[in-house]
Parts: sequence; structure tokens; C-alpha cells
Amino acid sequence: MSYAYLFHYIIIGDTGVGKSCLTLQFTGKRFQPVHDLTIGVELGVRTITIDNQPVKLRIWDTAGQETFRSLTRSYYRNAAGALLVYDITRRETFEHLASWLEDAMLNGNENMTITLVGNKGDLAHRRRAVTEEEGKLFAKEHGLIFMEASAKTAQNVEEAFVETAAAIYKKIKDGVIDVSNTNGITVGGSGIPGPSPSASAGGCCSSS
Repeated sequence: MSYAYLFHYIIIGDTGVGKSCLTLQFTGKRFQPVHDLTIGVELGVRTITIDNQPVKLRIWDTAGQETFRSLTRSYYRNAAGALLVYDITRRETFEHLASWLEDAMLNGNENMTITLVGNKGDLAHRRRAVTEEEGKLFAKEHGLIFMEASAKTAQNVEEAFVETAAAIYKKIKDGVIDVSNTNGITVGGSGIPGPSPSASAGGCCSSS
């Protein structure tokens, strides 16, 4: 399928907050309760529709371990959007957000759209350690989109990725982002859904 735009995303946050599970739920519509730690960076891809235009998301799921922090930093520059994830049942993952955000600001482009995601909302009634109000306040103070989500139940997973894309798309339409001079965004062909020339010639184009 052709696309109007290709947006590069990066998902950041501490180890074990559910970054890979969020990505898998969004790209594969499934939850994997036991997931190996991400080593370096893994890739997920899915095409969505924004304003009747096909927009392809290429998602870099990064490792949260300090060992891979320098590798993660190298991906910020080429990301148009970022999901900054913490675990609402582990307060230390919330307290580390400022450090992750600083990395994003120092190494990313100035128009990067960042969504703060408080994951594991399905455990809120039993083990919550960070209130929703605290998450909202942090997001407001730093100009971030915010929502709580659950990779397990799929609550707000679609919304987290799509609303980030919609915000990037709006910046393009409003002239805030110059796509000819912005890393992390690739302009497609006609932007009309349908087989691309390579697909017609027997090539393979995946939308998921």
C-alpha cells in the first residue's frame, strides 16, 4: 500500500514498563505476557489513516537498560514522534521520566511530538503507585500529550499511537513542520491508498 507520509517513532522509558508490549498490541493486536528484554532496538510497522490519508508508522522499540542508552540516543534525531512510557505501578519509572525527556530534548529534533503513556492501567485498582493526576501534571508542565493505557487490555493503545500521528500531521498542515527539512518524516507518492508500482510489478509492500 502506498502512503501519504511515513512517520518514524521511538518508544522510550525504563526497562519493564511495557514498551514492547504496547508496540506488539498496536502492530499485532495481541498481548504477550512474557516478553524477553529488548536488546538494542526492535522495529514495528503499521499503516493507519489520518484525515483520509494513509500514514505509515515505523516504530523503534528501544531497550530501557542503561547499557543501551547511548544506542537509543542515536535514534532520537530521526524520530518525528515519541512515546515516553512509565509503569503506573512502579513509582521509580515515573521519577526517571525527567531523565528520559532530557535525552529526547537534547538529541531529538525540535518539533518532535511526545506522548506520555502511563502503562499497566489494568492494575490500577490493585497496585497503583502513580496517580493519574501526577501523570497529567507532568505532561502539562512539559507540553506532552498524556494518557494512561494498558497493553494487556488494549485500553488507549490505539489512541496513543494515532493521536501522536494526528498531532504530527496537524503540524505539517499548519506549516509548523517543513517536511523537506525535518528528520523522521518521509513524504510518500500520491498519498492515495492502493498498490504501489513495485507491488504491481511483483514486489512486496507490507502495511503491518
